[in-house]
Amino acid sequence: MDPWGKIMKEVIDKDTLMKGSESSEFETKDILDKEIDINEGKLPQKELGKVSMIETNTIEEERRLGLERLASGFRMFAHFGFDEGVAGHITYRDPEYPHYFWVNPFGMHFDTICVSDLLLVDRDGKVVQGDRPVNTAAFAIHSRLHEARQDVKAAAHSHSMYGKSFSSLGRLLDPITQDSCAFFNDHVLFDDFTGVVLETDEGDRIAEALGDKRAAILKNHGLLTTGETVDAALWGFLSMDRCCQSQLVAEAVGQVERISDETAEMTKGQVGSEIAFWLSYQPIYDLMLQKDDSFLN
Repeated sequence: MDPWGKIMKEVIDKDTLMKGSESSEFETKDILDKEIDINEGKLPQKELGKVSMIETNTIEEERRLGLERLASGFRMFAHFGFDEGVAGHITYRDPEYPHYFWVNPFGMHFDTICVSDLLLVDRDGKVVQGDRPVNTAAFAIHSRLHEARQDVKAAAHSHSMYGKSFSSLGRLLDPITQDSCAFFNDHVLFDDFTGVVLETDEGDRIAEALGDKRAAILKNHGLLTTGETVDAALWGFLSMDRCCQSQLVAEAVGQVERISDETAEMTKGQVGSEIAFWLSYQPIYDLMLQKDDSFLN
């Protein structure tokens, strides 16, 4: 067993991960029939530095855990400078009502967002819980993505500096580092930029282009990452933006030595799995808790 695989086996069990978060064991409903109490299901925060999954036993616990991770993601976006005015959004599919998703309100800075600020939006773009407007682009992209990909529980997008800069090249990331191998043959280029995404038909085209891949480079726009957990989608975005940065820097300096396809594919199996992405976000979550845990409010 490779060292990375051995480390992961020692700290987390795959079956525990998949059952402990975004569980499919809970009963789901098509139509929201009540107001959701987002304060139900609170669990103790994980021990600092601990990477085992928090077990959830009720739909309320599952939802609350996802909302806390979602809110932490906005703080993480602010921490790494992924904010750009009112642009950017992260979504989390509700575990009880899978045709509804939680998202940040339009116009709130990422560094101020708390669990209580999050909006619940239906498949038609109507805010069914929350008292602020939703970003039209967030609905147009994420609603179609969540409808097309039932395995996607979370998706992240912003106009990060290196992501949007690299997107202007109209190309995919090359496997030039261990980290970039995580996206080898697992991301696509959406090269049909037509301005701000305001209509769901463009969201449909983005979802179609994404197919079964983890991430997309939206040409002249930015990055889009997905995950079976909020944590994986968030780490995917952070890592992908850094991979864009490293390729831009490397190519500006000189000739880049590309990793072979065979080695890149093998490395992807080591660092590009859902478990690896989830695991890599845990120190970031700890950092957000230590920096300012007000996002839990």
